[in-house]
Amino acid sequence: MSWLIALTLICSGLMVGFINTLAGGGTIISLSLFMFLGMDPVMANGTNRLAVLFQTTTSSFGFRRHRLLDLKRASRLGIPVAAGSLLGTWIAIDISPRVFELILAISMVFMMSFLVFRPNRWLKGMESLTLKKISPGLYFLFFIIGIYGGLIYVGVGYYLLAAIVLGAGYDLLRANAVKVWIVLLYVPFNLVIFMVYGQVDYRYGLVHAIGNIIGAWLATRFAVNWGVNFVRWVLILVILLVVFQTFGLFDVRDLIRSLL
Repeated sequence: MSWLIALTLICSGLMVGFINTLAGGGTIISLSLFMFLGMDPVMANGTNRLAVLFQTTTSSFGFRRHRLLDLKRASRLGIPVAAGSLLGTWIAIDISPRVFELILAISMVFMMSFLVFRPNRWLKGMESLTLKKISPGLYFLFFIIGIYGGLIYVGVGYYLLAAIVLGAGYDLLRANAVKVWIVLLYVPFNLVIFMVYGQVDYRYGLVHAIGNIIGAWLATRFAVNWGVNFVRWVLILVILLVVFQTFGLFDVRDLIRSLL
């Protein structure tokens, strides 16, 4: 591995760790870079999970240290996600990738409309919901999100944030803490499956993880110091970029080629 590739992996990992901790969708950078470096999509997906493991460990520790992570309730919400993710890794769905990308883009546009036009639902949350017992319907919703996370992973953070804020009642800052903990709970199981099938490049994955750790640490510091409104605007910006990527207005791979 050349120093240029190593530096690119670390720098991209920093961006991915920062974006995924505060919003989601940063994985599109990881997958694009890995495939540009010669990996097939399955290997890229598996290698990315290795970096995500380090990323979510770092951000979970940071949010917990600042007392923003409701560990007990987050763990309960994480159980159905972990179960669904195991199922998702074994399911092969017959759907056009392009159709799937369009569905993802439309759902993100819908989510962004709430962030722009109904910000109080995201900034303040609903404390009454956080005190209620978790309903079977909410468990089922997180199970479905887990299936998606096991299958694709890209964009799972958006769905988790929406469910945690609108369904569980947390504000956007605390929802991010819950989100990264839930991902940390299920990613090791998925990673083991990819490892068993030899679909993890440990060299690239561990170097990329260095940047992920730095990015996740910076993101938790910014989130704590700058507050929930900062998180909201980061989320809006990232959603716009992903929507532009989906509709062909912006291509991460072109950016990577120009850098290398």
